[in-house]
Amino acid sequence: MSVLSTLNTTVRRITVRGFDIVTTRVFCAVRSIEKCFAEVQYGRVPWTRPMNNADGTRPYNQTKTQPRYILVHTKLVHPILPIPPPKISPPSLTPPSVASTPPQSTTLATSSERAIRPLPPITTSTTNNIKTTLTSHNKGLFSALHRSSSNPIGLVRLISIAGVVLALFIQFFFTGPSSFLQTPISTPQPPLPFRRPSPSPAPVQAICESSPHPFLLPTTAISQVSSMSLQDAAQRVAKEFDYPDDEVLKGGKHFITQMQEGLLKDGTSMSQIPTYVTGVPNGTEKGVYLAVDLGGTNFRVCSIQLHGDTTFNLTQSKVAIPKELMIAKTAKELFDFLAKQIELFLKEHHEEHFESHLRRRNTVSSPTGYKDEHIFKLGFTFSFPVHQIGINRGTLIRWTKGFDIADAVGKDVCQLLQDAIDALHLPVRVSALVNDTVGTLMSRSYTSPGKTPTVLGAIFGTGTNGAYVEKLANIKKNLEGKYDESTGQMVVNTEWGSFDNELSVLPTTSYDTALDTASVNPGIQMFEKRVSGMFLGELLRLAICSLYADGLIFTDAAKIAETSPLKRQGEVDSSILSVAAADESSDLKTLRGELESHFKVGEASVEDAKAVKTIAYAIGRRAARLAAVAVGAIVVQSGRLDTSSGGAKVSEDDIVDIGVDGSLVEFYPGFEEHIRAALRVVGGMGQKGEERVRIGIAKDGSGVGAALIALVAEAVEAKV
Repeated sequence: MSVLSTLNTTVRRITVRGFDIVTTRVFCAVRSIEKCFAEVQYGRVPWTRPMNNADGTRPYNQTKTQPRYILVHTKLVHPILPIPPPKISPPSLTPPSVASTPPQSTTLATSSERAIRPLPPITTSTTNNIKTTLTSHNKGLFSALHRSSSNPIGLVRLISIAGVVLALFIQFFFTGPSSFLQTPISTPQPPLPFRRPSPSPAPVQAICESSPHPFLLPTTAISQVSSMSLQDAAQRVAKEFDYPDDEVLKGGKHFITQMQEGLLKDGTSMSQIPTYVTGVPNGTEKGVYLAVDLGGTNFRVCSIQLHGDTTFNLTQSKVAIPKELMIAKTAKELFDFLAKQIELFLKEHHEEHFESHLRRRNTVSSPTGYKDEHIFKLGFTFSFPVHQIGINRGTLIRWTKGFDIADAVGKDVCQLLQDAIDALHLPVRVSALVNDTVGTLMSRSYTSPGKTPTVLGAIFGTGTNGAYVEKLANIKKNLEGKYDESTGQMVVNTEWGSFDNELSVLPTTSYDTALDTASVNPGIQMFEKRVSGMFLGELLRLAICSLYADGLIFTDAAKIAETSPLKRQGEVDSSILSVAAADESSDLKTLRGELESHFKVGEASVEDAKAVKTIAYAIGRRAARLAAVAVGAIVVQSGRLDTSSGGAKVSEDDIVDIGVDGSLVEFYPGFEEHIRAALRVVGGMGQKGEERVRIGIAKDGSGVGAALIALVAEAVEAKV
């Protein structure tokens, strides 16, 4: 191989391997040196652009469209990923005849072609013409090039160029041609695909687990994200969770529409279930009432003593339900166990009352001969799907939460419990079947200050739901059970978690879609999946994983433990949102500590924590503004804003009281403030309407609330 070809190959290989050490002008200089070698070896001078003869004609009968000998410099590409090698076709040492070479059209090479075009063919008949050309350009080769270039090469540059060329020769001769030229060039591989995390979630395994390391992403991918800092990317994700005022207004109108549809008929998006509870307490009620709560793996028994001054005393016990009873063959086995726990509770906490009951029972001929006032009224909180057909009647639709007793489906659960209680001859009557949201409304209404009754009870915790007081005249669907019509009102369980399942107005991001697809009930409970604490942590996890896949957050993949909640669907606790919102320190020390302990990411940087805080804030704010849509729509639908004293200030009579419960509304900083800001936008509310709303915490709806519903049921029973 000739020295000229060796030099060409050397320069090309250095360029191919990404060492961008030679500028475009240096390559032009190397071309000039190549011309000298070509003149010596072949008796001809290659050229970069046409040069005219002394008489104005072009040498060798050359036209503008004939090939030129061009070496193209290419910009630096990603140093890790291989690129295709150039197609190299060195000029032949034996010039073909002019007649055998057809005319070729020439297009100047672009920076991406990376090719060396062949020399124009030289024949013996044109040698004299070449020499004539050289003579006519008597200032020499470099002078000719100088005149033909729009950017002349100065002496200092020429010296520098010579030094570079000399260095290349030294490298070539010291390393040897075999070791330098025979270095294998990597076979080009197709570029790695670059994508954001797929909206379709992986079951159990998180997107984070299979995300490529940020430094192994293709050059094209890096160009898409490298210009965006972590904070810019976090702001971009947070913006996706925006829920602007115009959308709040639209959502409120649609919420009222679906509420009214649910009052007309069954089978609508929002069930609007009548509870047959036709009154709410006002804080003056007295007495001792029982409540039991079957909502999962535990069974709770409570007794509540109402003092008549909005205060009460609560006594309770809790027991785990044996797993074998959760899948018993018959419902009797489970409900006999529940009745036995009630008996044990009465013996321990109401021993005197229980003993007097036994004495009275033994003095009469029939166990049912004792007076009714000696019987405890019990509210039964049953947190499973039921079809309620009366204040103390409801048939089980299906079991959830690990229970599976086929014998109970379709039966009245209140009657099943009452039968088990009667078998033990206990002085207890199941007076009310209770939904925990209705219990929240009742509990707040009893304890709220002032004279106005509570209009709404809402839960914003693991789940979300609301129950409110509706005018009887607005309930058009069929009411099967008995109820007191004299009050002119009834508590309605909205089941608002299923609001807008068709996604007409609800905001939807790619993260919402991924969450819904992976859920156990895709396509339903769409409002709940954007508001309740059960899902907010998962939304945050999916958003963080998208940043991780882009190589922007927790960039050292080795830091993330295999047991990290980031790698498992549904494992990020929503409490992290409260921690992020509460940490206002400059270095976010508390949040970083929580990320390191909860996410198990080795060491979280301040930038990582800022990004998490930004996204968590956006998710929590959107949840609160969506909650305001539900709250505001119900206040408007209830008609409570239609009455006003007309004073300049809001009087006690103007107050619209709302009871809320749940960890989200209780512990997330600023949740109520976000609700109030959005309430002012809901149609029919405005600032004046928002100022009339009083929001207060209602505790233990399934306990205190159930006992109060038993009290109301007792009054209803006396009237009907």
